[in-house]
Amino acid sequence: MKSAVTGGTAAAVPPVKSKRKSVTGTRKLVAAGFLLPALVLLGALVVYPIGFSVYRSFFDKSGNSFAGLDNYIELFSDDTILTAVKNNAIWVVVAPTIATALGLIFAVLTERVRWSTAFKLVIFMPMAISMLASGIIFRLVYEQDPERGIANAVAVGVHDTFNESAGFPRARPLPVHPLKPAGGGAFVTKQPVSAGTEVLLPLVGVAPAKMPSDAAPAKAAKTADGRVTGTSWLDFTKGGGGKPNVIDAEELGLKGIKVEAVKDGKVVASTTAGADGTFSLPAAADGAQLRLPAENFREPYNGVDWLGPSLVTPAIIGSYIWMWAGFAMVLIAAGLASVPRELMEAARVDGATEWQVFRRITVPLLAPVLAVVMVTLMINVLKIFDLVFIIAPGSSQDDANVLALQLYRSSFGTDADLGVGSAIAVLLLLLVIPVMLFNIRRMRRETRR
Repeated sequence: MKSAVTGGTAAAVPPVKSKRKSVTGTRKLVAAGFLLPALVLLGALVVYPIGFSVYRSFFDKSGNSFAGLDNYIELFSDDTILTAVKNNAIWVVVAPTIATALGLIFAVLTERVRWSTAFKLVIFMPMAISMLASGIIFRLVYEQDPERGIANAVAVGVHDTFNESAGFPRARPLPVHPLKPAGGGAFVTKQPVSAGTEVLLPLVGVAPAKMPSDAAPAKAAKTADGRVTGTSWLDFTKGGGGKPNVIDAEELGLKGIKVEAVKDGKVVASTTAGADGTFSLPAAADGAQLRLPAENFREPYNGVDWLGPSLVTPAIIGSYIWMWAGFAMVLIAAGLASVPRELMEAARVDGATEWQVFRRITVPLLAPVLAVVMVTLMINVLKIFDLVFIIAPGSSQDDANVLALQLYRSSFGTDADLGVGSAIAVLLLLLVIPVMLFNIRRMRRETRR
């Protein structure tokens, strides 16, 4: 056939589809070549460990005998592991909720202050601290001794502001003293007292460092007609020496100690000793026995047992919130910056209060961001380990136990059981998967929009 233009024979045109197929195949090979290293790492570091953990969970402690579902049955029959499951449930519900709520509050409030950048920096700063360092910090914060633990220092300070603390815990009389136990921690004179006669109420057992700072050297009380007078003092001389039941020059008065006059089981008069230990009672005390009530000797308030069995989990959750509330605040603040201000201003013009604007406009518009924060924190707390391992003391670690910590304890050590440890790892994986699927579906819906 002749070409209409050149008058020659028309050249054969190669098929277009074959070229496209070859180009597409080449691109796939190139893409596979680039992806291959990542796929190898993914398989070696993720897929293989997951597969091996599932496989190992069906074998016994030695790994030689097939155990079937025995390891999984143990997860729901062992009290220690059940405690870990319960604590994980508490963590998942409480920690993300409170951290997200605080983050929301901080994000909204920082929009109304001039120093918002500095405030955000302070709140977010704990995120720069590792879990290990944070655990050590809060182990000291929750220290039982109020002189070391700031939490108990605050608790003791607040308590002592509203409740007078005991003055002389562990104080007691010697057998040669004119006092005897009266039951319930109180002490009473062995004989009734008489008006116009000096009464001596010596005690021992008070450390000099625990004495009131303004206590004065004890002195004998002046007798007075119609009144019962006396002295209560620490019958102890530094370096030894001194005589029992005798006021020596270096001995201090028990300032503030309460003295009661008791007749027929009823208190007829009461008073407190001065700085030098002297006291005076009216004539109604004549013929009564003097009693030092138990409130003088009760143990001082020593704060809260933050790391005890009942409070250790809430205490550790508090340290987690301290770290992650800043993370929630930063994400929510970023979402809040994109919220249309016209809607808020229109609501205010229509008469809405700030609470109504917050509840009906701000929160609904921030719902996608709040969901991201909540899901991220839920995945994070499911794997919580560092804080629990460091903060919880050995005596209450079983009470603060979580699945990640139990996984470590079951898999390592002299009595390790890799079968149970692998079953715990699989359980953790199964708990994380629904949360991740929810997050993926939410992200796809956001992409479609």
